[in-house]
Amino acid sequence: MDFSTKDFAFAAVRLLHEKKARDIVLLDMGQVTLLADYFLICTGSSRIQTRALCDYLKEKLPDEEHRLLRLEGYQEGNWILLDFGELIVHIFLPEERSFYNLERLWGGAERVDLDCLTLLSDSQS
Repeated sequence: MDFSTKDFAFAAVRLLHEKKARDIVLLDMGQVTLLADYFLICTGSSRIQTRALCDYLKEKLPDEEHRLLRLEGYQEGNWILLDFGELIVHIFLPEERSFYNLERLWGGAERVDLDCLTLLSDSQS
């Protein structure tokens, strides 16, 4: 299956939404940095949930085109980073997300509108 990076990011958003991640934000990083095309940021309510969100992404995301290159923070569960090259996923506990405030740090990045994806997945439930 040939997934564009944006489609891959949207698939990750849907999966996180299914597992009840909160405050999901997708930032288009293309004009801001060469690190990645997209940052996907979300919050889990506990270390158990942040790990479950990570595990779910690793299990369900197609990996033919976008392989997981690096995984950090899984043991601690406070801030888990999954690096898929063009997409970097950040799964935070609320305190860490507030402290690091990546949305402000990368304030020049455009937020991708996810309302249509949320409505789509809600209607399928």
